[in-house]
Amino acid sequence: MEYGNIMQVETTGASARTAQQDKLDYSGVRASHKMAQTDSGRMEKYRTKINNVGRKYGIDPAIIAGIISRESRAGNVLHNGWGDYDPKRGAYNAWGLMQVDVNPQGGGHTARGAWDSEEHLCQGTEILIYFIDQISKKFPSWNKNQKLKGGIAAYNMGDRNVHSYEHVDGGTTGRDYSNDVVARAQWYKTNDGF
Repeated sequence: MEYGNIMQVETTGASARTAQQDKLDYSGVRASHKMAQTDSGRMEKYRTKINNVGRKYGIDPAIIAGIISRESRAGNVLHNGWGDYDPKRGAYNAWGLMQVDVNPQGGGHTARGAWDSEEHLCQGTEILIYFIDQISKKFPSWNKNQKLKGGIAAYNMGDRNVHSYEHVDGGTTGRDYSNDVVARAQWYKTNDGF
């Protein structure tokens, strides 16, 4: 794939904080794999759309599935397509399976398509590719797999917050975003045929 090989990206998996969402008493790659497996039945509904978008943009569909699992638990934690409720603003910050940031103080994106539509997945994937490209420019000496992981981290927190590969998740939600998404994507690639 043009953007690296998800199966060759290094990962430490989910933090204890992230694993706690599923009341797991362990963390790491094993926890990420368990959460991906938990979401796999719901993910099946979106398989065709995910594969179509992956082909369209030349990105591994397993990566899209990994982000969907992390962001919305394959739609399971959304409220009419919305997530990440901000009580201070009295509004939701993110839209859809891939949780595109619509907060004017955050990503400021305009939601495209229905929350579970192929159009939404295209928008989320375009944002991911934008961040992979930004990381590639910012860190030209990184290999493709490092740039992919950095782009996944930037999808969560913006490219300005990625300062080094060693601490790629330093500012991400749970301090494990890219490591968790990579591990989930590897599970989907290996076990679910994405």
